[in-house]
Amino acid sequence: MSLTPPTSTALRVAELPQNTETPFSLRPDANTLRQIADELGLTSLKKLAFEGKLTALGKTDWQLDARLGATVVQPCVVTLEPVMTRIDTNITRLFIKDYSEPDEPEAEMPEDDRSEPLTPWIDPAVVMIEALALEVPEYPRAADAELGKAVYTKPGEAPMTDEDARPFAGLADLRKNLEDGKE
Repeated sequence: MSLTPPTSTALRVAELPQNTETPFSLRPDANTLRQIADELGLTSLKKLAFEGKLTALGKTDWQLDARLGATVVQPCVVTLEPVMTRIDTNITRLFIKDYSEPDEPEAEMPEDDRSEPLTPWIDPAVVMIEALALEVPEYPRAADAELGKAVYTKPGEAPMTDEDARPFAGLADLRKNLEDGKE
C-alpha cells in the first residue's frame, strides 16, 4: 500500500489516533469551488465549508461527524432564472472494516445509509462533495415561478385538456342526466 495520499485532504487510517478525535476543516478555494459547481451542474457555489471530526469506533471502525454549509445557485426548472439555496446540515458517515455489500444486484436499501466500507484512506473532501450532491435541490424553483398550462392540437380541432383526458370525468354528468330522465 502506498503511503502517498490519493488527495491532499485524505487521511491515512493507520496514522489516526485511536484515543482522540481528529478534527478537520475544509474551505475550498475559488478554483475548487468552480470545479465542484461544474461537477454538480450548479451555476455557482459559494461559501462552502465542511468542518468536523473523525472518531474511532472500537478498534477497527471510524465515525465522521461534520457540519456542511454552502450557498448554491441553480437555474429554476420553470423559468431558468437563478435560484439561490442555502444548505446547512449535519453529516455522519460510518466507515466499517467488515462492511459487506449485498450479493444480489437488486437489494433493498438499508435503513442506515451512513455506512460505507473502510479503506486505507478516509477523505473528508470526498464526503463533502457527496453530501453536497445529495443536499442540492433536484428541482429548484424561483419563488414566483408557476408552471403554466400548455394545450397543443392540430389546426381546426378542439384542444384536449387535462379534464378531457380523465376517463371517468363525464360519468358524474351522465349519471345526473340519467337521474333527471334527460337521456
